Amino acid sequence: MDTAGKVIKCKAAVAWEPNKPLVIEDIEVAPPQANEVRIKIVATGVCHTDLYHLFEGMHKDGFPAVLGHEGAGIVESVGPGVSEFQPGDRVIPLFISQCRECRFCKSPKTNQCEKGWAADHYDVMALADSRFTCKGKKVLQFMGTSTFSEYTVMNQIAVAKIDPAAPLDKVCLLGCGVCTGFGAAVNTAKVEPGSTCAVFGMGAVGLAAVMGCKFAGAKRIIAVDTNPEKAEKARVFGATEFVNPKDYNRPISKVLAEMTNGGVDYSLECVGNVDVMRNALESCMKGWGVSVVVGWTDKHDFSARPIQLIAGRTWKGTLFGGFKSKDGVPQMVKAYMERKVKLDEFITHNMTLAQVNEAIELMKRGGCIRTVLSVSRH
Repeated sequence: MDTAGKVIKCKAAVAWEPNKPLVIEDIEVAPPQANEVRIKIVATGVCHTDLYHLFEGMHKDGFPAVLGHEGAGIVESVGPGVSEFQPGDRVIPLFISQCRECRFCKSPKTNQCEKGWAADHYDVMALADSRFTCKGKKVLQFMGTSTFSEYTVMNQIAVAKIDPAAPLDKVCLLGCGVCTGFGAAVNTAKVEPGSTCAVFGMGAVGLAAVMGCKFAGAKRIIAVDTNPEKAEKARVFGATEFVNPKDYNRPISKVLAEMTNGGVDYSLECVGNVDVMRNALESCMKGWGVSVVVGWTDKHDFSARPIQLIAGRTWKGTLFGGFKSKDGVPQMVKAYMERKVKLDEFITHNMTLAQVNEAIELMKRGGCIRTVLSVSRH
């Protein structure tokens, strides 16, 4: 059945309001307009940033929305002016665009782009324009992607074409969590061979950061988490040691300083908690320690004593691990296909889109690393 140029009716998980379960609805997905592609989503991960928008950010103008931003699928049709993609292409939707024309895209210093929702909509986490309607109402596209839907429409500057042989139910994780953590270590921290690293938070992003530290040649990689059950998984990805802050009655930064003769060379905060960010900074070696804020949050100020930075530490942040999205994602898919990076080991649960609320509850209570939802058959 040829659907090109027509409105598609399909299933999607709609967040009608904050702090409420998602509802599986029949939505209408408009055809792609100029420079847009319509994608049949095959699989999607459930990421903490989806939960953040639903339960923490809760911005009133950010609903109703279709959540999900860690997906993979197949191009169904393309709009006028699209030459890079054609129906049947295997793709990963990107929450950071890469227009290749703006001052950010032209600079090797950043992966930001002036186009798309991420340019100035961090609060609402969506653009006002959308190709979705449900029950006569416009439904927002969360992070410009909305992978909790059988179909979505994206601007071509926010889509990466990937190896057609790549398994979509695995490489979907490269749409957010794995690239974010891995890149934070490799691209942003620029971890050096023989160095000592500490990674705070052993969710998917933290485990990917551990993998990135190992990939970069770190000698010691200390995984930090309050859940002792994460220790074994951390070692799978390359951690050499595991520390549980609950086992000590003194600050974790002091514990790490004692373990490392003054502090680690690199620390990565993969939780999204401002107190942990400070701990991560204070765990760094004075003189050259680099601490990277990886966990997504925009709710509270963070603080530190100026002497921490005056003494030579660097505190920096990363979005999507510093990868220029359209360039970086296909490279990471290639690295997975060549067995240079792991993906399968992140996936602890497989469910269907209809089970999305179950998957969200599982993540809320820390019962999974990544749950992958099968969205539509291909």
